[in-house]
Amino acid sequence: MLLIGVILFIFPFIYMILTSFLQGAYTLPRPHEVLSAKPSLDNYKEVWNNHNFARYFMNSMLVAGVAMFGSLFIGSLSAYAFARFEFPFKELLFRIFLFTLMIPLVLAIVPQFTVINSLGLVNTYLGLWLIYIGGGVVGTTFFLRGFFETIPKDLEESIIIDGGGNWRIYWNIYLPLSKPALGTMAIFAFSGTWDEYFVALSIIKEESLRTLPIGLMMFQGQYASNWSLVFAASLIAILPVIILYIIFQKKFVQGGQTDGALKG
Repeated sequence: MLLIGVILFIFPFIYMILTSFLQGAYTLPRPHEVLSAKPSLDNYKEVWNNHNFARYFMNSMLVAGVAMFGSLFIGSLSAYAFARFEFPFKELLFRIFLFTLMIPLVLAIVPQFTVINSLGLVNTYLGLWLIYIGGGVVGTTFFLRGFFETIPKDLEESIIIDGGGNWRIYWNIYLPLSKPALGTMAIFAFSGTWDEYFVALSIIKEESLRTLPIGLMMFQGQYASNWSLVFAASLIAILPVIILYIIFQKKFVQGGQTDGALKG
């Protein structure tokens, strides 16, 4: 049953790849036409070189990369504070964090644009990063707090004895032991930012600053009848997410990271 399910889910993806090798597929090709397709990168070369996709791709890499590292770094600091420090209204603030996760992104676009516009950051990546990192910090904090709380506090004693402070504890203990959780959040943060369309469309106005989702939507509107080009462009858009998943798949959350760290 699992094998049948895998075939059903993977067939559309294989169909996309094979169709992207065809030339001038102005209608969705039939199975025998797809299976007879010869591997050719002509459609990929045309999309990449003649439709500004190289520029959109690099823009998205910059935006998604900075947003991913920013949300992971600030979110891990926030999670460390919630997991190890005691301060007034700690649980209330954490619940407010969780409440913001329930607000649909579409409802927040207008107030976000108003704030970014008042700061003079419309049509800049800085304005886009503020929204992406601000939104990513909440989910990262929620996810990592629970993971940090599983790390024994006794591991901190060696650093405290050597005169180290909270920063050293965070950097030398919590981050190395949290690589599985950080790898998982890296996939979510990157893919969520890489595929984001509405916020980028509302903030970015110049064509030279467009991200790949915007360029892909414009391309699909222009070449909606040429499925070979559309599928080639779509596969270029999802390739970084697939590569990132392959790199971090072994870092998915797993137990036993602190086993043996303390003597019984």
